[in-house]
Amino acid sequence: MVINQIEKKTVIDHETIIKFQILTYCFLNNIRISEADLNCLLELVKAGETDLTSFCNDIYNKKIFKSTQTVRNMLTRVEKEKLILKSGKSKKKIKINPELNIYSGKNFLLTYKLLSIEK
Repeated sequence: MVINQIEKKTVIDHETIIKFQILTYCFLNNIRISEADLNCLLELVKAGETDLTSFCNDIYNKKIFKSTQTVRNMLTRVEKEKLILKSGKSKKKIKINPELNIYSGKNFLLTYKLLSIEK
């Protein structure tokens, strides 16, 4: 059996590499997200654990979604897909699910190794 190894290298900005990680997770887990969903999840990664109401207002103010209710609906949908976690009762907190393993620190090299074998 012959395995062809292809290596691709590029330098991208910080927000793009975070989006790439989210998109890759969603693609590999067959989860559909829109561009607005992706931008919202990026903002959540950048915010860390945060207050749900404040986050919805921030996303609305950044014009990612047309209303705070639309943001809440999106967050409920991605929570069902286990992309985010909600905690608390009266003042809910939200965060990206740590199982996504999204790294957002400064200056990093992201390496994926994917193997495809035809049967």
